[in-house]
Amino acid sequence: MRDVYVIGIDTLKFDRYLEKSIKDLSQETTLKCLKDAGLEKEAIEALWFSNSGWGSAKGQDCIRGQVALRDIGIEDIPITNVENACASGSTAFHQAWMGVASGLYETTMAVGAEKLYNSNKMAVFAGFLGGIDIENCLDNVKAMSEFSLTDEDRVLIEEFRSKYPEAPGRAKRKKSFSDKLKDKYKTSRDMAAVGVMFGEKIGYDTVYALQKFSSGDSSPFMDIYGYKARQHMKQYGTTVEQYAKVAEKSHFNGSLNPNAQYQFEVPMEKVLADRIVSFPITRSMCAPIGDGAASAILCSAAMVKKLGLSKQAVKVRASILGSGKTHVEGEDTPDIGERLAIKAYEASGIGPDEISFAEVHDATSFGEIIQVENLGFCPKGEGGLLAEQGETALNGRIPINTSGGLTSRGHPIGASGLGQIHELVTQLRQNAGNRQISKPRFGMAENGGGALGEEEAAMCMHILEAPSA
Repeated sequence: MRDVYVIGIDTLKFDRYLEKSIKDLSQETTLKCLKDAGLEKEAIEALWFSNSGWGSAKGQDCIRGQVALRDIGIEDIPITNVENACASGSTAFHQAWMGVASGLYETTMAVGAEKLYNSNKMAVFAGFLGGIDIENCLDNVKAMSEFSLTDEDRVLIEEFRSKYPEAPGRAKRKKSFSDKLKDKYKTSRDMAAVGVMFGEKIGYDTVYALQKFSSGDSSPFMDIYGYKARQHMKQYGTTVEQYAKVAEKSHFNGSLNPNAQYQFEVPMEKVLADRIVSFPITRSMCAPIGDGAASAILCSAAMVKKLGLSKQAVKVRASILGSGKTHVEGEDTPDIGERLAIKAYEASGIGPDEISFAEVHDATSFGEIIQVENLGFCPKGEGGLLAEQGETALNGRIPINTSGGLTSRGHPIGASGLGQIHELVTQLRQNAGNRQISKPRFGMAENGGGALGEEEAAMCMHILEAPSA
């Protein structure tokens, strides 16, 4: 396999783009990425387009990349559409890397775009059902319900709230009778729209049963995160305060990132006093719903030399894609993150002690703690302690999620993995402004998505090296 370099990157600010389409977002990031590399569109020999929700939300299936980019003249070349849950963007990057590493192409591109925000919130969350085995979704959701709170957990919540009372929400404007009727009508209409859409796909009886399991303060999907976080606390002594420390750090980093969806700090005390989503996870520990797009251009060493781009060319030391596996009861099966990290270190020829910083998949702040352990930055069970001691801060031993992570930068699914690549390259080029870490040499990204059994259905690991010039 040949050496491969990243010579162009772009990410749009992750946000809510009510007036823009997937086409608009895709074309904007593509043109900006070409400009960063100093290339014309004719230089791209093959492109991989990442998106997960355009089909279910707007009906654009099958040829998304071709539709999104034709208006700016990107056509005729091979365009491959990639859908791999939350790992879609990093999977597109992996495929673009393979195209160059194999010798098939000299210059390739990965583009990811997503629009998640919808006034019908039920449609947004219902869309996430595609990230599990939809044919057996009812059985899966029933199994997830086993992660619900126990009596012991409820006692812990009472103790937690006595220590950290929930902050009062913003006073709501008193609505008129007419406005209340409109809200009631909209809720009924939204429920009916989602019910019909999924009823036709998976059966109305299944939809009705799912509705019963999903009613309450939190969905069974978020209960998985809460359950695993509570298990980590019981097994290793991890504290809620350590989860909050991770969120505080991520929001601080996001406040320094002009591309982050959330650009404000959230002190620990506010994280702890926020609304509980699924104990011990509060709202400030969770990634927001939003829209965005990101992209990257990759090429061979020969092309880097030909273009004279050695000062901005970031070398791909490892690109690993894997899928989850069945955990057999009684067997000590390493987590998918741990398994792929070992492969990434073997491919790159370096170890975790040589990584300068990392971007990890933190759909909740608990996810960061699990992944720093899987990546070998600390022993098992000490991810919370690593954050508490400040080791993962911008000036720490191993800065984590310098971009703000999914929790603050945002998580538009098809673009998230490429957003991580953008942050790695930006830091390695030492162009990160106020959040720049000191002289990084190697950056690592972990991006997982979907759920099958006890772990993610898909995951990518990447290790990049700073320009040598």
